[in-house]
Amino acid sequence: MNMQSHPLKLAIATALALPLSAFAASPGFSSGAAQRAQALADVTANAKALQRNDSDSFTARDTVVDADGTEHVRFDRSYRGLRMIGGDVIVSSRNGTMKSARLSLRSALRPALTARIGKQQAADAASARFGGDVLEISSNQLVVYARGPKPVLAYEVIVQGDPTSTHSGMVTYYVDAIGGKTLAVEDNFQTAAAVGTGNSYYYGDLSLDTDKKSTTRYDLIDTTRGNGSVYDMKGATVSNALDFLLGSFSATLFTDSDNTWGNHATSDRATVAADIQYGVSKTWDYYKNVHGRNGIFNDGAGIKSYAHTNFKTSSGATTGANAAFLYAAVFGIKAMVYGDGDATRGYGPMVAIDVAGHEMSHGVNAATANLAYSGDAGGLNEGNSDILGTLVEFYTNNVNDPGDYRIGETLRTGGLALRDMYNQGADGKSFNCYIGGSGFDPNQAAGGAHDPHYTSGVANRFFYLLAEGAVVPAGSGLTPAQLVCNGDTAIAGIGRDKAGKIWYRALTTKFTSSTTYPQARAATLAAASELYGAGSAEYSTVARAWSAANVN
Repeated sequence: MNMQSHPLKLAIATALALPLSAFAASPGFSSGAAQRAQALADVTANAKALQRNDSDSFTARDTVVDADGTEHVRFDRSYRGLRMIGGDVIVSSRNGTMKSARLSLRSALRPALTARIGKQQAADAASARFGGDVLEISSNQLVVYARGPKPVLAYEVIVQGDPTSTHSGMVTYYVDAIGGKTLAVEDNFQTAAAVGTGNSYYYGDLSLDTDKKSTTRYDLIDTTRGNGSVYDMKGATVSNALDFLLGSFSATLFTDSDNTWGNHATSDRATVAADIQYGVSKTWDYYKNVHGRNGIFNDGAGIKSYAHTNFKTSSGATTGANAAFLYAAVFGIKAMVYGDGDATRGYGPMVAIDVAGHEMSHGVNAATANLAYSGDAGGLNEGNSDILGTLVEFYTNNVNDPGDYRIGETLRTGGLALRDMYNQGADGKSFNCYIGGSGFDPNQAAGGAHDPHYTSGVANRFFYLLAEGAVVPAGSGLTPAQLVCNGDTAIAGIGRDKAGKIWYRALTTKFTSSTTYPQARAATLAAASELYGAGSAEYSTVARAWSAANVN
């Protein structure tokens, strides 16, 4: 097996703190629609609907145009030059008239911009919460934090260091610039994780699209899907996302002389590369053929994937039982990394189709709703990846890995899975039912009791019930009553196709970065009404499925 050198050396110490709007334009981005929506946002009569302050500024980040000409433009917001975390809004309009504005911001009031604590105090507060050895404060800047009852001045502090039992090693903290209280915590390493022909490992003999350079040189590049490619990380260890991006690795492109990849076993390093290329291609095809999306970022560009990656654990050891989507917006860094599993813990190579679909759907979220990774939005973020990754698995319909609602079951031993969407609470940590009240606490994310990997169970249960109804999955040992939170065992599903279209429309035209579970209910109801009618069975089932997950 020959390799082409591809060193990854990037200096981006503050890159992750810069606004996503810095590179919003893409082939799928309509500047005309953005200009029309901006004009509507500036109209005084629309100020209340947008919770707009006269000193707010808007930057368009994404557009979706319906067949009937309705335009949905997603804006990021700033106030007097400071980014507003949770200030994003989707303006929907047609023929020059604003139809709706979707946002989570609750007030047009803005805080005074004079901090009472300094950057060092904010860094100290974040470092104390970090709980491990701090190697670097990679960003510490003032923002307007607008995900609470009212916008407040805060420091956004990104702490990099050794991973602990509760986080990956790169965590963002929002610290109140007046009183020093930590407002929210977000882990920046979003994973499917567990700590836990291509002659592929899981999927048998595959037909892979590759790049022929000569009669004796083929590259594992899919020229039919935006030049997505697979590289060998050669066992390099990643402590966290920023460490990967700043590191010096000699990752090499997989090449071959006869266009045959792998031997169905890990003794050939190209075997899992074949699984990866297959999973990436099927995820691309699902989004393209079902939703009309041209790549993760709707820009026609493929993604670079890295096989044979190790991950540092909280104990300082390394494990291959992980996979992740890495994203550094302003540098256009979009990468998938896959571990080789951990046989002692019962994990095979982390290259299953639903894992690939899950991680790449983190990228679709980043390009659209950009759901936060804490609070209710964090659960929706993880749930979104489970939902869409599962739909990719059903779409692929591979006989070696039939579609189901179990995440990562192919790579686990002993009949286990990373989680079961219909009963995620079986792990003793996750939530099947929404807690109500003020929802999940953003300050208890990143390994806390309300980590997004636990709160996603509410979204997962909703989607299972919407698609399948209160039908007990074969072999689960559950009863219909154990599938619902409110006793409504008569729910009949509308099918995966309709459920997926409702979810995707809500994600891309209605969810904002701070969407809560009750707001997700309203958004999916609106999507169902637009697609199937307000009086339809689909609309009614969306309402019943959310209620059965205790979201009302």
